[in-house]
Amino acid sequence: MEVDTLPTSSKTMLNKFLSVRGLTEELCSPLLAEDYVVQPIADVSPPKWHLGHTTWFFEEFILSKQKKYKRFNDSFAFVFNSYYESVGEKIIRTNRGNLTRPVTSKVYEYRAYVNEHMFKLFNSSQLNEFEYLIEIGLNHEQQHQELLQMDIKYILGNNPLFPSYRQNPIEQTPESEDKSFLNIKEGVYTIGHSTDSFCYDNELNNHKTYIQNFEISNTLITNEEWIEFINDGGYKNFIHWHSEGWTWVNENKITAPLYWHKINNQWQNYTLSGLKPVNKKAPVNHISYYEAYAFAEWKKMRLPTEFEWEVASNKFTWGKAWEWTQSAYLPYPGFKKADGALGEYNGKFMVNQMVLRGASIATPKNHSRNTYRNFFHPHLRWMYSGLRLVK
Repeated sequence: MEVDTLPTSSKTMLNKFLSVRGLTEELCSPLLAEDYVVQPIADVSPPKWHLGHTTWFFEEFILSKQKKYKRFNDSFAFVFNSYYESVGEKIIRTNRGNLTRPVTSKVYEYRAYVNEHMFKLFNSSQLNEFEYLIEIGLNHEQQHQELLQMDIKYILGNNPLFPSYRQNPIEQTPESEDKSFLNIKEGVYTIGHSTDSFCYDNELNNHKTYIQNFEISNTLITNEEWIEFINDGGYKNFIHWHSEGWTWVNENKITAPLYWHKINNQWQNYTLSGLKPVNKKAPVNHISYYEAYAFAEWKKMRLPTEFEWEVASNKFTWGKAWEWTQSAYLPYPGFKKADGALGEYNGKFMVNQMVLRGASIATPKNHSRNTYRNFFHPHLRWMYSGLRLVK
């Protein structure tokens, strides 16, 4: 298409579209055919499904609203819908790994087809009415880029051969600052997104919150500190754990963070570049909320609330791991779900989940901000999740 003929705003959005859509496929480029379909657990989706779902989002919410658009395949809405009840029927989440068909090459054809029709939209007079949905779609795909890396790591990390996905030494990057605690004064602070830049509805409305005096660590907890927790019987002493967490530890025989293996009396962990010795100076990753809470109890400290984290976030470096907070995922004052399917995006998950703040090494560039509210159930840990402490 003739990019140079587009208005500046349209050209900027098109360039972002091309960049985001291209990165998803780049993340899949190291995969072999067999890697695209595996679903080891319900929480992990096959890479092929991510490729299709992120494409379906543009087709369903944007292209299908145009009279002359013909869907690539009428069955793909059923296959690649995730949780949007108001859009129509969908396959059960646990069945995504059974999708040997459509074959991966057909899913790539689907992506190319939708991209081609999106290019036409960028050159049409209808673009203005779809700009917000395109922005949502691009941020949605960036979320799936992080999920894609998490899922690829789980798929390969549960292969007994521990195959390498690609060289990615950033997973073992040590903390560069000496640990200290930053004092944050009590007061009334504004929480939530407050600029004209993009955010999700769960970051609104910004509101006033009273914060007591607290001290927060300038660094994340490291693998070395976690090994001390293990060696001191942290996983064996019920006194550190929530009741639910203690049940989870015992029922699942949890003795270390996800991907850790003790081999010849040395801790190793699976990384995207294969099995490596644990870097003691790097931040601990892949821990559940239950584990983060227990570690804080062992240290006789606590996790920050999400509000404390946001207030202090401009005083420390963040972005190596999503950071567990002790805040339940709840709506901000005045929160309202959008009408229609997009109202299902965040609001309906505001129960039984905990908030994580920051970003991780798998978060796409330009997809992080200090008001971003990630959320997961407290037992999950296949995401890049760590912690910092408050006293």
